[in-house]
Amino acid sequence: MHDKPLSRLTGRLRDRRRSGARTAHGDTGPDAFGLDEDKVEGFTAGTLGPEDEARLAEEVAALLPLRWSLSPRAEERLSQVNDRVGGDRRLLEWLDGHPGLPRLTARLLVLAENLDHFGENTAVVDAVRARRGRSPLPEELRGVLPPGTDEETLPDIAQRVEELLGERRPQDAARLALATTDWLRGVARDAAPDSPEVTGMSELMAHLHTDIAQASAP
Repeated sequence: MHDKPLSRLTGRLRDRRRSGARTAHGDTGPDAFGLDEDKVEGFTAGTLGPEDEARLAEEVAALLPLRWSLSPRAEERLSQVNDRVGGDRRLLEWLDGHPGLPRLTARLLVLAENLDHFGENTAVVDAVRARRGRSPLPEELRGVLPPGTDEETLPDIAQRVEELLGERRPQDAARLALATTDWLRGVARDAAPDSPEVTGMSELMAHLHTDIAQASAP
């Protein structure tokens, strides 16, 4: 994973739960994604073998998009893993070191964090609004975004990416992510050339597009 998209992850992963957030688990709640206690203890003690560590990474990847609704016991085990690797950024780097779902999840969550960040940037929001006034949304985004554009527009995409991961639909999440990074690069091409914020956003989206495409490839 490229370092630049990770550079904005200085604190804890954001809590993206909002009222009315969609879930598609039916009767299978987040507790069904609990981390294996023996693996967690072995990992924190530094005695877990590579195969078991890879399985633990799969469990963490399934759990992390649901972190806002964990049982206290599941949250405690996730915190143990997080503390062992050195915090949220290091946790994503650790997941990125394991191919498959862990790597894809890490890269999609990095995208979500960056979308939240750029959603707070007035120049980026203005550029997105201008683009939407000139061109229709790509098909993948039409059911995700409301007609208006404001500071919640990019976080709404981040929310949906995490929801798809939580619904165990990682390839759908990847398709939405790739469509988003392509769209935002188009936003930057249409924006004023003297907008460093929009230029920086475009560069990060290019890195993330490559990262996610590689992680989601069969």
